[in-house]
Amino acid sequence: YGKLKNILSLQKNMMKRNLITPLIFMPFRLKLFKREYSNAIVNVLDVGCGNHSPSLTKRWYPTWKYHGLDREEYSTDEYDKKAMAKYYSLDLSNDNLESIPNNYYDIVIMSHIIEHLHNGLKIVEFLIQKIKSGGKIYIEFPSERSLSLPSMSGSLNFCDDPTHVRIYKIADLANLLLENNFRIIRAGTRRDKVMILTFPFRLLLKFVIGRKIGGGDFWDVTGFASYVYAKKL
Repeated sequence: YGKLKNILSLQKNMMKRNLITPLIFMPFRLKLFKREYSNAIVNVLDVGCGNHSPSLTKRWYPTWKYHGLDREEYSTDEYDKKAMAKYYSLDLSNDNLESIPNNYYDIVIMSHIIEHLHNGLKIVEFLIQKIKSGGKIYIEFPSERSLSLPSMSGSLNFCDDPTHVRIYKIADLANLLLENNFRIIRAGTRRDKVMILTFPFRLLLKFVIGRKIGGGDFWDVTGFASYVYAKKL
């Protein structure tokens, strides 16, 4: 009963914060874990945990032990702080990351972080040391195609975000993981079928309730993002 009460309370708070779409539709980065980790008690490190990622993740996986890492509290509120068992305030480009334990995490998520780093491959190589044998890593980032997409607020073209510094390729990340005893489970262009099928209805809903339509609404239909999902052997 207590667990159900906490989930209902979290959903109510998400609606108050206008987080309606991820409340109804599971984010793509979380769907790949559903079959194996739905009710599992696992250690998860979310690298770049802004945009209410802690409470959104706990909405779908309330049993996860969620650790967040970010250089600043970006779009993070009291509900997100309560959802985190631990928070690392670290700058991936400049700080010492040795405080993160090795061979500890069952899952590491790195969604739309690497494109902000000049040393992205080095950071990935460091983070995979933190994953235990059998653990998974999910990395999502703007695709090469994003360079030719139209400009839009909320980033539809890679250069819409001035903090984007480098385009990474699936092959670069896949080869790095393969060289470090990982097996690639899935990789490619992010195409969430549910989000594509509901695309016109979601735009209409935003228009009706007076919310701004942004570049992120078009990511799945345009192929804005690429991803790599891998398992440590």
